[in-house]
Amino acid sequence: MRLIRRSFHIVFKKESVRNMKGYTYIDDGKFDFTDKAKPELQSPKDAVVRVTLSSICTSDLHIKHGSVPRACKGITVGHEMVGVVEATGSDVMKVKPGDRVAVNVETFCGECFYCKRGWVNNCEKGGWEFGCRIDGAQAEYVRVPYADNGLTHIPDEVSDEQALFVGDILATGYWAAKIAEISEDDIVLIIGGGPTGLCTLQCVELYNPGRIVVCEIDESRRKFVKANFPDVIVIGPEEARMVLDKLTDSRGADRVIEVAGTDKTFEMAWKCARPNAVITVVALYDKPQMLPLPRMYGKNLTFKFGGVDASDCDEIMRLIAEGRIDTTKLITHRLPLSKIAEGYRIFEGKKDGVIKVAIFPD
Repeated sequence: MRLIRRSFHIVFKKESVRNMKGYTYIDDGKFDFTDKAKPELQSPKDAVVRVTLSSICTSDLHIKHGSVPRACKGITVGHEMVGVVEATGSDVMKVKPGDRVAVNVETFCGECFYCKRGWVNNCEKGGWEFGCRIDGAQAEYVRVPYADNGLTHIPDEVSDEQALFVGDILATGYWAAKIAEISEDDIVLIIGGGPTGLCTLQCVELYNPGRIVVCEIDESRRKFVKANFPDVIVIGPEEARMVLDKLTDSRGADRVIEVAGTDKTFEMAWKCARPNAVITVVALYDKPQMLPLPRMYGKNLTFKFGGVDASDCDEIMRLIAEGRIDTTKLITHRLPLSKIAEGYRIFEGKKDGVIKVAIFPD
């Protein structure tokens, strides 16, 4: 078996060596294209995927601004992607060359203490790797470690745009709704009406809560939510307490999901929650947040937070195929890879009513 694998890798290298452009984390505050070798199989569990569509995520901006200490300079950024399998290692059984796949933001072995319990974000051999510690999506090709765990097959009836967010922000929203312990009587407050907030909204809807309230500071995004989710109550921050008081006899929200990631929204999360509520913190923050415990004493709140355990991608893909989740409306801008810097300018500056920017190959 050892000789067969060694021969396979030698043949693959001869056929695949060439350079490509990768959009790279150069330094804090600077991304740019650099020349990268086309990725090759490094393990029998690897796959190489040709990227057919990727996107820009707020987490990419956190890396750009130096807010992700574990991120490695020199890596190709990006972790939201779909593509076509180009090559697989000898141990990969779930996919084969030619398959269309969504790539999971998490790299996980499936065998360690944490993976066996579904806590894949804390995999002893992985975690959030793509576009953070290993080369990611904003290039022509990507190597996917532990491909049987990290790739989700895309059915023929599901388009690339429909599947684009399965491995990251949809997985995040699904995880957040799942751990929030939502019941049908609950008033659920989602803080943040951006891309992750809207994915979270669609996943919360699966639980049929009493009412969903989305709080968003940006007027254009409030209009977007109102236009696309007519059954949702959409408010600005200044209205939050008043609206929740009317809905709950002044108790506060039963469940709060914080997706926005600012000092004020973190404070709003615990202030708007009723006693004994569950608060799920999805957001990343650019600086530490504080809990004023003396002021919170007696509220008996449960906080749940941390990196997403993106272990439900097959189920999410099934829901998309059934028409129960549709995030294509979030894609407001489409640009070729060569114009990705413009995509970052639009996305980071929230220009032109942007929600998400899809990046396709040149």
